[in-house]
Amino acid sequence: MNGVTDKARITLVCCGLIGTLVTDEGLIERSFAEAIATQGVVSGTSAFARRMAQVHQARGLAPRDVLTTLFPDNEARAQAALLAFDRALSDAIRRAVLRPVPGTHKALDELGAEGRRICVITGLPRRALDMLLDGAGLRRRIDVALSAEDVSRGLPAPDLVLTAVIRSGTGAVQDVAVVHGTAAGIEAGRRSGASVVVGLLTGPHPEVRLRSAGASHILKSVAELPDLVLAADGSGIEHSAFGGDGGAGTALSTPPSGPAGRNPEGVNIPAQVHLERRSLGL
Repeated sequence: MNGVTDKARITLVCCGLIGTLVTDEGLIERSFAEAIATQGVVSGTSAFARRMAQVHQARGLAPRDVLTTLFPDNEARAQAALLAFDRALSDAIRRAVLRPVPGTHKALDELGAEGRRICVITGLPRRALDMLLDGAGLRRRIDVALSAEDVSRGLPAPDLVLTAVIRSGTGAVQDVAVVHGTAAGIEAGRRSGASVVVGLLTGPHPEVRLRSAGASHILKSVAELPDLVLAADGSGIEHSAFGGDGGAGTALSTPPSGPAGRNPEGVNIPAQVHLERRSLGL
């Protein structure tokens, strides 16, 4: 396959979690706010407002990377804030009424009935991932679930998508669709070589940012996904690493270039740290 003109059938759909499959009720940003407050940066101050703006821009990244950005010159503060974030998020999930994005169950069931495997990819800790899947009733609809703890590098690196390809036994990255509501998730899909990279407007980032990150299609929600995926492999659409014209969104014919493509809106993304490599359990 040459990656530009070959036709691909989508057999693996990699989805984000909060803002993609589970409604975004502010759990993530509230947990970051609590974590930042433990380091003396409290609500109502300009320092707090600046950091929360950075949190919003960096949605999709692993919490470790976000907090390294917020406290770049003090690893001890970043580590302490990470522990506080993990506690705050677990508590928030336990208290929350978790709701799937409307149409999620139906969409996943349709994709599964067509023989497509579903993977969830998230920068959140494994514990939070498991709690969210169970609380939103998604567990039985998911074939593979991957957290930042399963890879050396989190989003926007392509590691989560490529690990999903391996875990699911997918034949090629051209057979993958990546669906996410953050710029980091979209960039990961683009870097991985997935044929279809879909930005969802139910996530935290607006359409312009998702397109700048490399989205081949934009959908209102995951409820529209089965039709797009079916069109992508059922009507002879030509795929490339940057998507094709699926009818449900406007495709990018070339990869984004310049600063906007590499780092939308000037988000200060820290260097990806190589963690101890873990067994994939194959």
